[in-house]
Amino acid sequence: MLAYISKRILYMVPTLVLISILVFTLIELPPGDYFETYVNALLASGEKVDQQQLEFLRQQYGFDLPPYERYFKWAFGLLQGDLGYSFEYQLPVSDVIGDRLYLTMIVTFFTILFTWAIAFPIGIYSATRQYSWGDYGLTFVGLLGLATPNFLLALVLLYLAKEWFGTSIGGLYDAEFIGQPMSWAKFVSVLEHLWIPVIVIGTSGTAGMIRRVRANLLDELRKPYVTTARAKGVPEFRALMKYPFRMSLNFFIADIGGILPQVISGAELVAIVLSLQTTGPLLVSALQSQDMYLAGSFLMLLAFLTVIGVLISDIALAILDPRIRLAGGVSR
Repeated sequence: MLAYISKRILYMVPTLVLISILVFTLIELPPGDYFETYVNALLASGEKVDQQQLEFLRQQYGFDLPPYERYFKWAFGLLQGDLGYSFEYQLPVSDVIGDRLYLTMIVTFFTILFTWAIAFPIGIYSATRQYSWGDYGLTFVGLLGLATPNFLLALVLLYLAKEWFGTSIGGLYDAEFIGQPMSWAKFVSVLEHLWIPVIVIGTSGTAGMIRRVRANLLDELRKPYVTTARAKGVPEFRALMKYPFRMSLNFFIADIGGILPQVISGAELVAIVLSLQTTGPLLVSALQSQDMYLAGSFLMLLAFLTVIGVLISDIALAILDPRIRLAGGVSR
């Protein structure tokens, strides 16, 4: 196991290097840079542009250097923990994403709990009562959840809240806390506004997980060891939970690789529709304005969490399911 983990960690290094090159290249592909986008925005609004100041900023941040030199400068900064400087916000990237990162983690954490709390009981019920009216009804609800785009559901809830209750459900806290540091009163306000984004974001995830729990558990329940356990008189609940349910969790463990980056990325479209102060809209805005250090550093953070998540899920799968062999061969 130790050799396997060491090998996987070594594989992560070239993977992250290739991802960093790809991220930098994709950000550099569109014509121009942040300063050209900024100049065009000023000209469109009728304001004057100080060309000398722009040239000074280009030189200060290395935009007069060849792309490969700027890549190495950015990459070495990441290795030292320096995420760079956001031109749009005129702040270090770590300061820009600070509060938004905490809010995104809170939203995603409760969304994941909501998804698990709903999906597992329903998935087990549907699998153990296959083709019953309850199974058909829950299957229909699950398919409806999969077919409904999250941003559309967010728009519907915004409309209903305004028409029925005369209130706005946008944002993650009251207006009085905008620009204020995190405090107990602000945290309570976040919890009060949290249920709508949790329901909206968690709907499709819950529907998809219900289908996967049901399908994997049905596959396990048809295997001979379950029949043998029942023939020996093992109680039904124990015969269900000890092995079939445990073996059906392989897909769930494999999803860890996607959960970790999701914790800090958030649901971008839903966050924009609901005006959530999370990192999703921040990333979209950085990509649109070509704020290279903000967008690039954020994407690299997502890539790092993805490879860490995949490593954790592979190790957990090997521990959970003895049928999985690390080397793909037969153990002697």
